[in-house]
Amino acid sequence: YQRRVRAQTVVDAGAIAHLANLTLNPDAKLKRQVFSALSQISKHSVELAEMVVEAEIFPNVLTCLKDSDEYVKKNCATLIREVAKHTPELAQLIVNAGGVAAVIDYVGDSAGNVRLPGIMMLGYVAAHSENLAMAVIVSKGVVQLAIALQEEQEDHIQAAAAWALGQAGRHTPEHAKAVAQANVLPTLLQCYLRAGSSEDLQIKAKKALKNILQKCVHLPALEPLLHDAPPNILKHVVAQFSKVLPHDAKARRLFVTSGGLKKVQEIKAEPGSALMEYINIINGCYPEEIVRYYSPGYSERLLERIDNHQPIMTN
Repeated sequence: YQRRVRAQTVVDAGAIAHLANLTLNPDAKLKRQVFSALSQISKHSVELAEMVVEAEIFPNVLTCLKDSDEYVKKNCATLIREVAKHTPELAQLIVNAGGVAAVIDYVGDSAGNVRLPGIMMLGYVAAHSENLAMAVIVSKGVVQLAIALQEEQEDHIQAAAAWALGQAGRHTPEHAKAVAQANVLPTLLQCYLRAGSSEDLQIKAKKALKNILQKCVHLPALEPLLHDAPPNILKHVVAQFSKVLPHDAKARRLFVTSGGLKKVQEIKAEPGSALMEYINIINGCYPEEIVRYYSPGYSERLLERIDNHQPIMTN
């Protein structure tokens, strides 16, 4: 609270206009401080962030995302993040100024902690609404977030990328498909299951998986998870198949030929559980003999019948 009061005092003294004028100054050390100060002002409230935006810092500040000085770039990205997080209107203003495309380039060109504010900014924008999430997707933001999730070594950066991908994919089946097609589901699962992952990374990876899975009806992206996911994630995967297969003959056939139906028969589900219910819905999409054929132990039982069968002798 005290920091917010201090920020308000700085603003009341007319600092924003002076700071905004200094954003184009060639002195890197000065610019570092300018962007840091504007970030600190913007983060405290919608009103303060709006005052920073009204000083007409956009689109000029976007050029500083390509500055040769790492700290200028990072502080500039942090400023954009602090403005974008507050409201859909402020995020939309940044999108309209070309800010999302610029930050996506920034995420692609940077690494480590310098990359972090850009990743988080994309997550905040995507979280606000379907349309803003789609703006991140169509600008190839998901691709860069997927690369960051794959490349980064530090858990807190991977956690931020996982969270941002979950925000982009959680709105509609279309959003979920766009995220799933970037092949992030197996990577998120890996982050969740990895023994050395921090608790924060595990929580964010699990939540992102759940967010995306609950909207995803793009079955080819879900199929690898049938084989690798633990029961608490598998439940959400099988649920999506149970929603799609009853209404899609082509998908039903593909589910058999790809080994999906066989895999479902191998799942040990508790009687009366939601998972068991989803499995029963899937099995109900197929003739009984097909389900039997793909059930564990069926081929052994057939061979047993051959062993026990008495040939019919004809004279």
